[in-house]
Amino acid sequence: MADNTEKTVWGIHGQDDHLFLKQSKIALGWHEFGDLSKVKATREAFKDKYIKSYPHAKKGAIATSSGMLYRFIHEVKIGDYIVFPSKSDRMINIGVVEGEYTYVQEAGEYVQQRTVKWLKHLPRTAFSQGALYEIGSAMSLFAVKNYVGEYLAALDKNFKADIVDTDSDESVAATYNDIVEFTRDFILKELSKNLKGYDLEEFVADLLNAMGYRTTISPHGGDSGIDITAYKDELPPRILVQVKSQDSDIKETLIQSLKGAMREGDYGLFVTLSNYTKNAMKYLENTPIIRGINGTELVDLILKYYDRLSEKYKKMIPLKMVYIPVSKDEER
Repeated sequence: MADNTEKTVWGIHGQDDHLFLKQSKIALGWHEFGDLSKVKATREAFKDKYIKSYPHAKKGAIATSSGMLYRFIHEVKIGDYIVFPSKSDRMINIGVVEGEYTYVQEAGEYVQQRTVKWLKHLPRTAFSQGALYEIGSAMSLFAVKNYVGEYLAALDKNFKADIVDTDSDESVAATYNDIVEFTRDFILKELSKNLKGYDLEEFVADLLNAMGYRTTISPHGGDSGIDITAYKDELPPRILVQVKSQDSDIKETLIQSLKGAMREGDYGLFVTLSNYTKNAMKYLENTPIIRGINGTELVDLILKYYDRLSEKYKKMIPLKMVYIPVSKDEER
């Protein structure tokens, strides 16, 4: 097979399999944006046009969406390869771009179009989990980078669509780890964005309730450094909880203030979205009656007890239970 090092491969998503496969098109929506060819060929011009076309768009979506439109007309070239995972038949379709950009106003949603020649239609089972994960991008148009060779190898006339042996597919574990890390990052970002001060205290109390503790939140402003009091049942010990939503690491003095509010027989719990300084961590090691929980450990508890959280917080951190492949060698 020819050298593929200079080949550009794009992934694209779309809901209209008939347009893509039967009419040999690749297309994007954003019909309110209008004809892309009428916009100056710079990313800034596309951003400005996007803001005018979608004045209520979220800030983060502006650069991403306008960037995809810019790439579709100015960076995707004739001769580039396209990978399109179709939903109706769960196939991986690989083709080559044949036409320049055209604006088809009467097309309804998918007005931004280019012509493509489809070369191969292969079952998803013919590709490694990592290759499938890469084209599972949340974006409508994106560059394929890590698995270019695998997709182009599938175009070889001698290629056989044998089912990939997952026992030797090293990407399975990598895919699992990527998904887990993405989920952790998402949870921590949502907590940092939505829960500050007293709001985080209420969330931690709800999480402790989900873990089987009975909790009482201290009156605001008069807690002497104690935000939550928790009991496992009607009997001691009492657990005094301090919660901090600050972005900076927790210092030793804050933990010492919690220790000062504790009576004999009490246990302490310090919860933060950030982390602890070295001195604070050393203090916690030398004070076993106080447990420190950082942002990462808090996320672990959320994942473990998510089903028992109140609906208010499930809506704030929307997660869906799914089954994903893991390496067979991984401990369960």
